[in-house]
Amino acid sequence: MTFTLFGVSRMISKAVAGLLVSFFLVGNAAASDDADRFWPQWRGPTANGVSPSGDPPIEWSETKNVRWKIALPGRGSSTPVLWGNRLYVTTAVPFGERQASAAQRPRGRDWGPPPNPDASRRHRFLVLAIDRSSGETIWGTTVKQELPHDGTHEFGNFATASAMTDGEHVWAFFGSRGLYCLDMEGRVLWEKDFGDMRTHMSFGEGASPVLHEGFLVVPWDHNGESFVIALNKITGEQVWKAERDETTSWSTPRVVEHNGAAQVVTNATNRVRSYDLATGKLLWESSGMTRNVIPMPVEANGIVYVMSGFRGNALQAIRLDGANGDISSSDAILWKMDRDTPYTASPLLYDGTLYFLKVNSHILSVVDAASGERHYQERLRDLNDVFSSPVGAADRVYVTGRQGTTVVLEAGPEFKILATNSLDDAFDASMVVVDGEIYLRGKNLYRISE
Repeated sequence: MTFTLFGVSRMISKAVAGLLVSFFLVGNAAASDDADRFWPQWRGPTANGVSPSGDPPIEWSETKNVRWKIALPGRGSSTPVLWGNRLYVTTAVPFGERQASAAQRPRGRDWGPPPNPDASRRHRFLVLAIDRSSGETIWGTTVKQELPHDGTHEFGNFATASAMTDGEHVWAFFGSRGLYCLDMEGRVLWEKDFGDMRTHMSFGEGASPVLHEGFLVVPWDHNGESFVIALNKITGEQVWKAERDETTSWSTPRVVEHNGAAQVVTNATNRVRSYDLATGKLLWESSGMTRNVIPMPVEANGIVYVMSGFRGNALQAIRLDGANGDISSSDAILWKMDRDTPYTASPLLYDGTLYFLKVNSHILSVVDAASGERHYQERLRDLNDVFSSPVGAADRVYVTGRQGTTVVLEAGPEFKILATNSLDDAFDASMVVVDGEIYLRGKNLYRISE
């Protein structure tokens, strides 16, 4: 009897184990599908600016296809992220009287852009959860209140880094104000302080961390001791830290999977570098970009593309196969370009084609990603300055300008404008596309859907 029960117990255990494995596989598959469908971090599910399953409207205006429009408190240029029926967005809300602050133009310097006048006021650093269907705020958590230690560019603000989510946690990064892990009800689970960043000309902070599997990768390039650090996403504990000989940059790293391992590609002025995600070991490096590097790398088919465009132009297409050590003069660099590259906006890599803007202008270059051959270069005449990054979905390309206008183009090697749409707002944050919806963040947050 004992033997029989033991046998039954073993069979039940095997059956339960089988069910658990099945549930685990189904759960992982569902999580993977959700990650591909939703917009978990700044450049979307592919990190190339593409929504694989999105099919958003082509046309909209203040009176057409705007499902809802809500005013956001404070200022921010961080892009919202979306999972399930919730958007998560960061903002910085100034309050109180202006006061003496170190966040002014450096003494003796009377040139350059004027400083941000809000830098001399205290700020509430706020994370919002917003219902995707209605636009109602579900919760708002103030993670810190502080007088900024440094200023920003006149176009800048103190909520520039985009949040991240895996559907179970939300991570919000406010640079010198810290990194915060929140649960889905807005409770802070842990926080991490990396010190005070000193940016070039007090232009402010801008790079976003990257979420990949169990890791959070945080960039920290500034006019001080620069580094990149990897944390355990659940506990916030440091996994590794790599010191860097770099000045200020605002480029978000790109994690790429290659030959069964993940690596962290960083774009910067002195060197382009790649680190092993698990250990922080430097894998390869190449010559650097121009000054004031901002664009995030993109990758597909084992090729990484890095670019920048301030006081010069630089683009490198780097083949990961064979990239080891210093590759500056090696055939790992497939092709280069030294003209018409972006200053602020990151490139879009969509179906083997690169789309990028000249400096911050409305001049769009469309290039074959494999060869570097230019398909076309055209002026998007209805746009002026462009700071947000282009997005691809449903064989279309969406380019949004600072004055509230978005030009929609047919994706591919031929130049064809499908629509030009304007809203009564100004957009520096990049577009979010999920299902048949667009989310645009300016002073207001819009949901655009048919």
